[in-house]
Amino acid sequence: MGFTISKAVIPAAGLGTRFLPATKAIPKEMLAVVDKPAIQYVVEEAVAAGLTDVLMITGRNKNALENHFDHVSELEETLRKKGDHEKLAKVNQSTDLADMHYVRQGDPLGLGHAVLRASMHVGREPFAVLLGDDIIDARDPLLSRMIEVQGKKNASVVALLEVPDNMTHLYGVATVEATDEDDVVKITGLVEKPPQGEAPSNLAIIGRYVLRPEVFDVLEKQAPGKGGEIQLTDALEKMAAADEWTGGVYGVVFRGRRYDTGDKLDYIKAIIQLASDREDLGEDLKAWILEFASGLEK
Repeated sequence: MGFTISKAVIPAAGLGTRFLPATKAIPKEMLAVVDKPAIQYVVEEAVAAGLTDVLMITGRNKNALENHFDHVSELEETLRKKGDHEKLAKVNQSTDLADMHYVRQGDPLGLGHAVLRASMHVGREPFAVLLGDDIIDARDPLLSRMIEVQGKKNASVVALLEVPDNMTHLYGVATVEATDEDDVVKITGLVEKPPQGEAPSNLAIIGRYVLRPEVFDVLEKQAPGKGGEIQLTDALEKMAAADEWTGGVYGVVFRGRRYDTGDKLDYIKAIIQLASDREDLGEDLKAWILEFASGLEK
């Protein structure tokens, strides 16, 4: 109790094979969602929740991530000389967002292994994990609510989303008990990608976690699970069952807007949804969508 959470961990070592050939030379996290790379939305979310110390877990060919959050002196000077202060501000926005750090995952042994690589940087204090495939709408704060619940419960907290029964096999799924707060549940069990029809609920884990440092102790001893990878879900299941020393695991049920950029179709939908809400793009885009849709065959 009493910790002020300031550190965010963002695993970004995946190969992005679902987006080949676009990701042959560009990290999938750098694919643009309207006019910002997907990863910038995630860092902005962390900063908005007060997490200004950001550790990114990267892999080979991920230098573009570091470059994006660093100064580009030549570009900045060119824009400055042109007097293009609007574009200069956009360039500097990513540079000045947070105190950025980077560590390589090395062997691609799964999300649990990636989180474990953060242990030396994080130390023995609670921290947040944000996965880059999920963009949470800035108008629907989730992470700040999770940090609030972590402080109250002194537990680990995961974000949960109600999904259709025919999609539960795509997620880690929680067994839960109600609490006295409508959006908070106590997690009693977790299963990673259960076979279709065998999920214990329709509450799926999405890519936001606020974890106690005991997760590192569990992950150090964690055997590979589904897919031969060290699964964070498996570690959290153990923490839920050993709440006398881990504080247990709670879930915040998120009912706001979430955009999935890890799937090609959902990525396209995310761009359209976010762009249609923009003051500079929305009106013209909506008019075009209606015109385009009217010509589609049913």
